[in-house]
Amino acid sequence: MENVANKKNGVNVDQLVDTIEAVKNDPEVADFRFRAKTEWLGGGHSRTTFKNFYGAKQEDSSRSKPIVMEGDEPPVLLGNNWGANAVEAVLHALGSCLSVGFVYNAAARDISVKSLEFELEGKMDLHAFLGLSEKSRPGYEHISVKYRVEANAPKEELKELCDYVQKTSPVLDMLRNPVKVDVEMI
Repeated sequence: MENVANKKNGVNVDQLVDTIEAVKNDPEVADFRFRAKTEWLGGGHSRTTFKNFYGAKQEDSSRSKPIVMEGDEPPVLLGNNWGANAVEAVLHALGSCLSVGFVYNAAARDISVKSLEFELEGKMDLHAFLGLSEKSRPGYEHISVKYRVEANAPKEELKELCDYVQKTSPVLDMLRNPVKVDVEMI
C-alpha cells in the first residue's frame, strides 16, 4: 500500500510535527544561517542570489539553481522598474512570512484554509534617505497589515491564530526589534 502524506493546506503535517520534535530533542537543529549575494548592475538595479544555506546541523544544497531577486527603483526614484525596490522587498518578506506562519499553524490545528491574502502598506518620508533631514528616519515610519482569510474555523479562532503567528513570525520580529548588523569592507 502506498504511504500517503497527511497534508493540510499543502503542508505535510507529519513532517511539520517531526521537525518540531527534532528541535525539541536537539536544539542545535534549529540553528540556521541564510545567505545572500547582491551584485550592483548599474543605476538603481541590483540582483540578489540565494542558493545554499546552513540548517538542521548541515549545509543544505537542495537548490539545484539559485533563487534570484531583482531590485531596482521606480522611474520617479531614477530607476527602471527591473524589480521591487528594497523597501518593497521588506513588505514582500513580511507578507510571505506571515502567510507561511498562518498556513503552517492552521494545518497543525487541522484548519483548512481556502484563501489567504495580506495587504501591506509602508509609510516613509524620503527626507532622511536624501540627506535632507536628521530628524526623520530613512526607513518605514509605519507598516500596516490587513488580511482576509477564508477557512473552516470560526472568526475568533482565526483571529487567535493570527495573534499567535504575529508572536512567532521571524520577519515581524526583525521589524519590531532592533537586529545587530555588522557592515565591513572586504
